[in-house]
Amino acid sequence: MSGAGSEKFSTHAEPVWRERSDFIINAPLAEAGRFEQLWVEKVGENQFRVCCIPFFLYDLALGDVVETAAQGERRYVFSRVLMKSGRYVFRAYFERPQYRFRDASVEELGRLDALVEWSSPSLLAIDACDHAHAQLVADYLQEQESAGRLMYETGKTT
Repeated sequence: MSGAGSEKFSTHAEPVWRERSDFIINAPLAEAGRFEQLWVEKVGENQFRVCCIPFFLYDLALGDVVETAAQGERRYVFSRVLMKSGRYVFRAYFERPQYRFRDASVEELGRLDALVEWSSPSLLAIDACDHAHAQLVADYLQEQESAGRLMYETGKTT
């Protein structure tokens, strides 16, 4: 997380579709002065395809096409989703005593063909390509949570 003044930005060090991206936009988070910087591919004047797995935003996924609007001095600020990709986001959180399970979890998620991005040593964002794939990923994450190896959530509010 980096910031200037009172603003804080969560960044993506290794966006999963880095090779497709050609732009970065800011997305306001619930906490005042906080933003998530999203790697995107420009598809229109103020329209972009998301090329990273959101760490903190809900109801937004890899591949969604979004629209931006000017906000203050910023010209490209996420305003709404124009087209859903059909992909699903999960987030796994590892407390320090659970760190020993991180590598095995990432390996198993890879075997399940899930894409992943680390936000920090504790927070892992996970992408599933469709509903059936999301169910496989959710089943695995639920199993791991029940075993006390991580905590997880979905990226959807509805």
